[in-house]
Amino acid sequence: MRKSVWVRSGIIAIFLSVCSANAQTEQTVQELNNLIDDAIFFTDKYITPATDAAVYQAASGWISTPKKSNLWDFTAGLYVNSFLVPESDRQFRLSNSDFSFFTIEGTDSALTPSALGNDAFVTLTGTLNDEPVVVKSPEGVNRETIIYPYIQTALGLWKGTEVIAKFSPQITLKHVNYQVYGVGLKHNLSQYFKGLDAHKFSIAALAAYSKEDITVEFLDVETAYGNLGFTALNSLIDTWQFQLNAAKEFERLELSAGLILNTSDFQYEIQGEKGAVEAIVPLHSIVNERLREIYKTKSNAIGELSARYQFRRFFLQTSVAFGKFVNSNISLQYKFK
Repeated sequence: MRKSVWVRSGIIAIFLSVCSANAQTEQTVQELNNLIDDAIFFTDKYITPATDAAVYQAASGWISTPKKSNLWDFTAGLYVNSFLVPESDRQFRLSNSDFSFFTIEGTDSALTPSALGNDAFVTLTGTLNDEPVVVKSPEGVNRETIIYPYIQTALGLWKGTEVIAKFSPQITLKHVNYQVYGVGLKHNLSQYFKGLDAHKFSIAALAAYSKEDITVEFLDVETAYGNLGFTALNSLIDTWQFQLNAAKEFERLELSAGLILNTSDFQYEIQGEKGAVEAIVPLHSIVNERLREIYKTKSNAIGELSARYQFRRFFLQTSVAFGKFVNSNISLQYKFK
């Protein structure tokens, strides 16, 4: 009789232990879901100003001149791009009501930098599997002006058409890596209107594609399961652009104005070494799938003004693009013949 009681007691203890473990697992999974919700919300707020700015930087300077090129004319230039970071895009407000998992340490609401912001931060706290989780929000580039160089070339084809290519090496700013490259076709339109050429007016249209690649240091989340692997956030942007430019020559000086219309697709991916939590739930895959919720497509209308001065086979050019942001370029070009 006593042995039977011990057996029943052992079975009950095992059952309760299994139920407790299942309940703990369910709680952990729910806490992870809440953490993911917060990470998606924060990602959108933090990275969007930088990705919007990248589109403006990639859109500028494609047409050095709308004049008709001759077959196999080749021009190469070194460009320096300068982007002014607006005050309104350097930070955003966080409130505890925005979160399911985290709370802001010491306050209900705080300003925190975007990827274009300064080196301030807020501390976020939460609990995962009854263990504290403390996260410092990521910092920004801490610059009012972002400057980077790139190379651009143009090769004359048939009937006043040019193929244009631009490429920048990967630029490392504070907490941010950035790269842009692309290719486009420009076609001279003024060749069809003899009166325009006679008065030194030129018009050209451009169709171009560019890829903007941004990687930022992101959320360093240490837990009882190790780091969650959110230490980097990669943004890939595909931009299709149409542009119309007109110019007037004054001896060695050419002044031009243009209208840029572009459409960009934004995608995001968490990168970083995976933690032991992957044994419970495939966190990386889940987060990257959930990031699709903030994939977006945006269109821009951008104005551009430029001045280009020729001395021998060299050209010195400056341009400014304006709309939501202001972006400028200065370049030195050389035409091979």
